Amino acid sequence: MSIWRWADWFDSVPPESRITLGEGNTPLVRSRQIGPREGLKNLYFKVDSANPSGSYKDRFAAAAISHMVSEKRFECVACSSGNTGSALAAYCAAVPDMVCRLGILESAPEGKLRQMRAYGADVFRVRGFGSKIQVTDQVMEGLLRMGDRPGAEFQISAYFLSPRGMSGVQTISYELAEQLDCTIDHVFCPSGGGGLTLAVARGFALLVDQGKLARSPKIECVQPEGNDTMASPLRDGKDEPHPCKCTSQISGLQVETVNDGPMTIPACRASGGTGHLATDEAAWELQKRLASEEGIFCEPAGAVALAGALQAKKGGLVDPAACIVCLVTGSGFKDDAALDRAVSDQPSRMLELNEFLKMSQR
Repeated sequence: MSIWRWADWFDSVPPESRITLGEGNTPLVRSRQIGPREGLKNLYFKVDSANPSGSYKDRFAAAAISHMVSEKRFECVACSSGNTGSALAAYCAAVPDMVCRLGILESAPEGKLRQMRAYGADVFRVRGFGSKIQVTDQVMEGLLRMGDRPGAEFQISAYFLSPRGMSGVQTISYELAEQLDCTIDHVFCPSGGGGLTLAVARGFALLVDQGKLARSPKIECVQPEGNDTMASPLRDGKDEPHPCKCTSQISGLQVETVNDGPMTIPACRASGGTGHLATDEAAWELQKRLASEEGIFCEPAGAVALAGALQAKKGGLVDPAACIVCLVTGSGFKDDAALDRAVSDQPSRMLELNEFLKMSQR
């Protein structure tokens, strides 16, 4: 099973060009503790951290690299803050003679860099990339030039540059429609550049257009307070996103530019969804709670959707009985600093043998 069971819903990719590592068909888990404790009777987690490289970006990579193979392009050039690079590196490794060159933001977690290198990618960072606008613009121009070379293609997990890869992300919606018998009322999505949120909105819109669903869930866009490019404009009835100076420390959601924002805002609004903001501290705390109360260990970005849902509940924006899905987008084992923060108050004990024996006899 993979995203290719939805092959008829993609741009044409011949069967012999379809690359898969078994991505998709990820678990949908009903909340056993957080939901009941917070007054949400039907809270679910779509655990896309269960994908092969540990994030939902595997859906993107499977579609993007398969399209490249179908066109006999074997040099993948990409920009990433972490998960996209890891996913592309993995899928390139599965293709003979495919080269993967990754320009990575300076702030990318070391754990994700190690993962990319383990897959054999050519990984490089440029000082100031992602933090200084002039440096970022010049690096992006250079990466795009590299992607224009014969036999190469540039990839970034955003519709405005890589729509064919992003079509793979829409399979999240197709799966959710199958996995729940009840009608989904809200899907909360962590948002950086908006691509994931837009993919979920488009996926459900397609299901409605084809008569497979009576209506779309409300697609809720959740951003860190320190990277508010879309959430406030969406909530305030504005049509356009705005760039910002990012102050959030949530890796993967630090996207100061508008990227897919001009498409994401109207897509969310059409579904009835709105924008939500979460503090970094809320994301870190809920990362801990997801692990200790639900058995789901995600990176901080993967807890942002839940932060938005709980805030919406407190603000009276969702019915306590509504069917709510929060997207858990990436594994906690990818980010060493986040992992250290999550367990810093829980040191492992070292016991002397006599101490252990006393404990075991109680």
